[in-house]
Amino acid sequence: MTGGGVKISLRVIPNASHNEVVGWRGSELTVKLTATPVKGRANRQLCGFLAEVFGVSPAEIALLRGQTSRRKTIHVAGLSAAEARECLRPHLD
Repeated sequence: MTGGGVKISLRVIPNASHNEVVGWRGSELTVKLTATPVKGRANRQLCGFLAEVFGVSPAEIALLRGQTSRRKTIHVAGLSAAEARECLRPHLD
């Protein structure tokens, strides 16, 4: 994880009807996923979905904390906090 990036705290809701960024709840970004939290499926889907949201490769999304929790911390490589907010804007309107 060299070259900067941004850390984001998440609250993940698995087994949703569709993948979506719900919004901020305090300092955590709430994300709904269709995947079940079994054998890392939700974590893999989370990284893929957020890669699309932020316009980066899935390899640039790193799960730092919360492998087995609904509360997670991710690192998005190559984006500043301002760029990350700009990427999230269409999903939060």
